[in-house]
Amino acid sequence: MTNKARSQSKKTPQIPEQRNQGRHLVFSHIRNNHQTARIDIANETGMSPATITTITAELISAGLIEEVDRVAEPGQTRRGRPRVDLKLRGSSHCVVGMKITNRYVTAVILDLEGKQLGKAQLPMPRPRLKREEAQDLIRRTVEAVAQSAGLRIEDLSSVGIGVPGTVHAESGYIDWCPLFEEQEFNLPEMLKDTLPLPVFVENDANAVAIAELWFGYGRDTPDFLVVTIEQGVGLGIVIDGKIYRGTQGAGAEFGHTKVQLEGALCRCGQRGCLEAYISDYALLREAELFSNWTTNADDERRLMDLFGRAKAGDQTARSIFDRASRMFAMGLANLVNLFDPSLIILSGEQMRFDYLYAQPVFDAVRASTIQRGHHAPLMRIHKWGDLMWAKGAAAHALEETVRLCIDKLSSNDQAV
Repeated sequence: MTNKARSQSKKTPQIPEQRNQGRHLVFSHIRNNHQTARIDIANETGMSPATITTITAELISAGLIEEVDRVAEPGQTRRGRPRVDLKLRGSSHCVVGMKITNRYVTAVILDLEGKQLGKAQLPMPRPRLKREEAQDLIRRTVEAVAQSAGLRIEDLSSVGIGVPGTVHAESGYIDWCPLFEEQEFNLPEMLKDTLPLPVFVENDANAVAIAELWFGYGRDTPDFLVVTIEQGVGLGIVIDGKIYRGTQGAGAEFGHTKVQLEGALCRCGQRGCLEAYISDYALLREAELFSNWTTNADDERRLMDLFGRAKAGDQTARSIFDRASRMFAMGLANLVNLFDPSLIILSGEQMRFDYLYAQPVFDAVRASTIQRGHHAPLMRIHKWGDLMWAKGAAAHALEETVRLCIDKLSSNDQAV
């Protein structure tokens, strides 16, 4: 074999992969810009107009994007043929996003453009599910949310499920999750006989980061962090437009970074975790140490009551939130020192409690970071509401559904 032939044989296998990367890049550009023209994609990606024409034709044939006439801006006069833009074809895929907590399961249906078509919420039979209970509950939730949108299960492309704990997103294998009695199992495999749809599983904080990337504040920012706070404390890391998960799916466990040697007991079984000081259960556990605070209400109402007491000047309640805010500031400062991010998004149910994002917290973060003249990262509060987590799981399902469609185009390249 000649040197030229050897060189060609080495390069040939790379061509399908390069095409695949180009398709993902073009799709992401259209998604991020809502609506754009081919020439603008070429100018901003550096790809040739001919390549853009080829790729967009493939994405149109796959049903992922569509052509639309550009609407003339006020004062503009139309001459000649209307300019054609490209946008996502929203109706091509509808997915379910589901978030499981220890109290209920919340689900939404989104189309490819992120439009919400339906929602549903079912109560958890108990905080930790057996295998059969999980299968039944997930199936019933998919049926309920499909019905709310006037759809059948057969009309759906996939299901995304967000859970707390350690998840291998590529396979759906769960190492540890506080919501299931069984540990170390593959959730999509468990659902194969009860749910005739592709199922994708993701750590809930990562799912919210994907939602920020698709629909939220991270849409125009390739590198950012998302910190989520509710029953636990999560972190989503986005680097160059992609989620960083670590080598075993156990990366970004921000809530289990240590802030106190031999400190408070965390639900993971270790001591001194950040989560053991600022999560829902940690705040309520602190409140129960004081004899003058007793209630038979559920955790949600107890938490609201505790926060109300702090706002009203109760020193005991105030001390609980003050310590939590100091611990949270310490954790955020560590993130800034580790990643030097341009943007940190704070999200989650506890964002309604301002002790986590009051100015003293941000001042404490700045005081504990090595900035030396550099600007501090922008911190944004995103109050998604009670559907935040489910929309994050839906965003993960959309991401994986698009990947499968584009990979199918790549398999056709290799066949040729």
